[in-house]
Amino acid sequence: MAGVEIEVESGVAALPRAQWDALVGDGSPFLEWDWLASLEESGAVGPGTGWEARPLVARRDGRLVAACPLYLKGNSEGEFVFDFAWADAALRAGIPYYPKLVVGVPFTPVAGPRILTAAGEDRAAWIRRFAETLRSTCLGNDLSSVHVNFCPGDELAPLEESGFVRRLGLQYQWRNAGYGSFDDFLSRFRSKRRNQILRERREVRAAGVSIEILEGDAIPDEIFPRMFQIYLSTIENNPWGRQYLNERFFALLRERFRRRLCFVVARLGGEIVAGTVNVRKGPALYGRYWGALRQVRHLHFDVCYYTAVEHCIAEKLERFEPGAGGDFKQVRGFDAQPTWSAHFLADPRLARAVALHLDAERAEVERGIAWIREQSALKPAGG
Repeated sequence: MAGVEIEVESGVAALPRAQWDALVGDGSPFLEWDWLASLEESGAVGPGTGWEARPLVARRDGRLVAACPLYLKGNSEGEFVFDFAWADAALRAGIPYYPKLVVGVPFTPVAGPRILTAAGEDRAAWIRRFAETLRSTCLGNDLSSVHVNFCPGDELAPLEESGFVRRLGLQYQWRNAGYGSFDDFLSRFRSKRRNQILRERREVRAAGVSIEILEGDAIPDEIFPRMFQIYLSTIENNPWGRQYLNERFFALLRERFRRRLCFVVARLGGEIVAGTVNVRKGPALYGRYWGALRQVRHLHFDVCYYTAVEHCIAEKLERFEPGAGGDFKQVRGFDAQPTWSAHFLADPRLARAVALHLDAERAEVERGIAWIREQSALKPAGG
């Protein structure tokens, strides 16, 4: 790695778009320059938000050869790998917890490479190099910790070699078992659950609601402000709601990211009353933001899950990741999938306590994943 310079930059938006996206390649769409730069330029991340972009980049002869989306965090909001209990324990022990470092995508619980490498580079060597750089950056700047959230398996061992501890989580995701139609998918359910899904969809239609898919260039400009209102409705109607995004971000998605977008919209009397913002790349669809301006029974399930799954089957997509949480997804054909993160804590006392906690938590989550899979709503293929 002679002749390589590793630096912390002021934001992804300041980096060359083509070079950054070449590092992302076929990886998560949420790592692409258009998404991350739009978060910065809209003000969704930046001063006052608790997220300050500090991407770690490596250059050779002036070109990016490796990078990671790094953020200086002043809180634990919007991470989806929750460490509030660790922060509370640190406070009670008199250990400053903020600021800290987070490697990941703001407000986005989607797994993918966190250490990005150019084609032809020794990825394993770069992961080891960045793992040690993240650790030394934390210690050299008197920060409490580094958290690498929703990382892939090949990054875990090198991070552990640098003193990180791994954390196991789970999400409910849908996998395409070669379904030819939505009816094929329904045939995998036992009759009671299959009839329940059909009944829920009938009730939505009986209420006068129509549902449609709008994707890529077929999405009209005028729908973007409406989708922002729909996004706000979930935040305003739930006590746990947090507004992380603003209207400027949705406008930037319209300008830059439309090719990746897939909106599921529900109309009543011709008016859009609910919808979801989904993102599509390669073999996957990712569900992100849901909201409804009118309450219709079962509409959430149809718009967020059934119609999206139907679309995945029609488009022959391999998987649908609808986001974090929601045990109700399991009875609708979404099974448990593991997610991983890695954490370095500078204070030895806090590090020992967290390591013991994670040992117990991993065992519990492993049992939970095994149990959920045993209780899958889907019958075995051919059963």
